[in-house]
Amino acid sequence: MGLWYLVKRIETVVLIAQLASAFFDTGLQMVVKERCANATDSINGTSTVDSRQRAMTNFYMTYNLLAKFTPIIPAIILAKIGDRGYRKIPIVIPLVGYLLSRAVLLSVVMLGWPLEALYGGVVLHGLCGGFCSYWAGVMALVSLRSTEDDRSVEMMCVELIYGLAGLVGSLASGHLFQLYTATFKQGSLLVGLSVAFYLVCLLHSTFLLQINRVQVTGPESEKENQGLISHNSRSLVNIALLFAGGILYDVAVGGGVEILVSFEMKEPLNWNATQVGYGNAAGFMVFLTSFFGVMVMSRWVSDVSLIIIGMLSFAAGIYFMAFVTETYMFYLARSLTLFALIPMPTIRSLLSKQVKGSSYGILLISLQLSFKVASLAYTPIYTRVYQATLDWFPGFVFTLSSIITVLATIPISVVGCRLSKGNEYERIQGD
Repeated sequence: MGLWYLVKRIETVVLIAQLASAFFDTGLQMVVKERCANATDSINGTSTVDSRQRAMTNFYMTYNLLAKFTPIIPAIILAKIGDRGYRKIPIVIPLVGYLLSRAVLLSVVMLGWPLEALYGGVVLHGLCGGFCSYWAGVMALVSLRSTEDDRSVEMMCVELIYGLAGLVGSLASGHLFQLYTATFKQGSLLVGLSVAFYLVCLLHSTFLLQINRVQVTGPESEKENQGLISHNSRSLVNIALLFAGGILYDVAVGGGVEILVSFEMKEPLNWNATQVGYGNAAGFMVFLTSFFGVMVMSRWVSDVSLIIIGMLSFAAGIYFMAFVTETYMFYLARSLTLFALIPMPTIRSLLSKQVKGSSYGILLISLQLSFKVASLAYTPIYTRVYQATLDWFPGFVFTLSSIITVLATIPISVVGCRLSKGNEYERIQGD
């Protein structure tokens, strides 16, 4: 009975989907590297490191922009449908998009479709709501089933499962990519498994996933009835500040990680498929360390303090990444980011405490969409800055990420001051 209860929870969907995603990420990275190298070789006779890097970063720039632009309107529509009570819809529809887009990569590998076909796949993915709809839908379900006191930990538990699945999938992905036969090309098994896992995940979320709600009583029940928490204008200012901090942090993390994919493929690292898998796994280890960080530190520090600790952890690690010249140095830089995942789920948790349950979906999707809009600016900017600094300081974009992360702590600190004053005000009122 206990096992069946776990099967019907959202964590099972997250686990299966992230295994599939980890397989896809490594497969995509290696296919793009191979195709871009072949394309520059055919044009120039012999390709240089810079020409390959420019071809790869140009591809990823277009790919990422499409991935972030096309979901905007569909995600809003799906969020509104979810807030009307159809909580599965913002999860199921994006999984259809995931399945279709991964099938396109499989066709690129097995049938020799041009690399540009992936643009069509990512558009299909976006029109189905993309990651922003899927993840906002997941977090809305977690918010509904948890109380305000345990919401941060609940969200981190889901993030932990997401990270562990990504860790296992990434460790295996590099080895699976290199398995092939005369019939199936290199990478076919890896991408085929990704497609199969997404199909299983889609069927599970459609037929087995259950929607659970916590019984709200006491002060939380009053908030449900009122909509925005007690002081409406105060809550709106807190929401705006949390959005500002979240957007700045997403710019720093998103921009840095997008360039890191290409940085790993150039000298002096020049990784193969196995090393790429291990590198991705190191990134997913952050989910584990961040989870335990929240479990331990939440006993003594506030949510705002947790966010700032996580941001400073990422700032230190990404700054060190700018000077990486050996593989062991990459892992040292990653080790400094051990709390880097804490800020986003904690920001979502604080945001959900500002509104009633029927608004979770639209608020969380608004946060995700604000990240998408910001990425329309930072993706091309980071790409061009990286290309311009390839010859003299390839890691310059990582120092830029570190600076932006430090700036992101400012609005979060203001929220901390406002929340502490608000608590004092409520205690006086209660007296």
